[in-house]
Amino acid sequence: MSQAVLPGSTIGVLGSGQLGRMFAIAARRLGFRVHVLSPDNDTPTGQVADVEIQSSYLDLDTVSQFARQVDVVTFEFENVPGETIDAIDRFVPVHPAGHVLHTTQQRLREKRFLESTGIPLTPFRPIHSLSDLSAVGDDNLPAILKTAAWGYDGKGQIRIDSREEFESAWAELKCQDAVLERFVDFEAELSVIAARGQDGSTVFYGPMVNTHQDHILDVSVTPTAFSEHIRAEAIEITRVILNELSVIGVLCVEFFLTTSGELLVNELAPRPHNSGHLTVDAHATCQFEQQVRAVCGLPLGATTQLRPAAMANLLGDLWQNGEPDWTRALKVNDLKLHLYGKREARIGRKMGHLTVLAETPAEAEDLARQARETLQIPQSQGDFVDAV
Repeated sequence: MSQAVLPGSTIGVLGSGQLGRMFAIAARRLGFRVHVLSPDNDTPTGQVADVEIQSSYLDLDTVSQFARQVDVVTFEFENVPGETIDAIDRFVPVHPAGHVLHTTQQRLREKRFLESTGIPLTPFRPIHSLSDLSAVGDDNLPAILKTAAWGYDGKGQIRIDSREEFESAWAELKCQDAVLERFVDFEAELSVIAARGQDGSTVFYGPMVNTHQDHILDVSVTPTAFSEHIRAEAIEITRVILNELSVIGVLCVEFFLTTSGELLVNELAPRPHNSGHLTVDAHATCQFEQQVRAVCGLPLGATTQLRPAAMANLLGDLWQNGEPDWTRALKVNDLKLHLYGKREARIGRKMGHLTVLAETPAEAEDLARQARETLQIPQSQGDFVDAV
């Protein structure tokens, strides 16, 4: 068993967005130092890290120097080249390991892994050319055509309803490898977030119920109203995936719950996940602290939920008419505001989130949605939160 990396040591992070920022905050709270490497500077993670290194992931000399200055390395997003992980692994451990990243950063590899493990997943077909797509029968439509790599937040995917759309969809996607997923009639989209330690111990959050807007996560709520059977099955599927992949760190499993009551795995994310942001305020140990504990070989924390909670994303759209009215939202009882320090607000860009705790999940969701709406309402139209 690996020796634990103790507080006072230095953790390296690949990637510098909001996930890295919240990880760094959790790590520093536990007494660790944090170094971050990414192609950007003055980043959400860099603003709270001890050291920020701006470098291409493929500048392996700089990557190797980065590795020599830390005690363990983790990552905050999947689009890290395998060569980068291999270069770091010569000097210090990387968690989750390179084989986990290799499997989950490419949809075809991920789906074939799930299929080989007997995990229920959405029906799919590999697509490598327009002729592959043209061979698809009408019984596989409607469907979603997705790039095999580099897709996130709805980027790199197109819905296809008829054969007449094949040629334009393939041309628009502009990739060599893709996945065609049959459209699933679902009752809900769920996620389970889990952590697995170096000793094989596991802990779980959720399921969270998620709603999306334009393919971007909009609101997450927990606990859910679904049966204990659904909860137990989702957690057991997640446990199998964690163990089969030998994950050390945090993993999110996204599910469709079909209208017939079947759980199908949609995607995996080998890192903290947007739907788990509410764990920062609603749980005894948040997903980011679990990542710190897991990659450092420390005991995992309790996942006890303190109160029902809802998380609402804050996208750059909110800034299009000026700075949102933070004072108004912060008047809501039991609301926590998290902003990511991004310099430019763009439509569809995740700029922050808010979490509301309440007596019931439905109340938490209503308050979170209403508080977000007030951020865009001119002052002359009154103040919703004064009545909360």
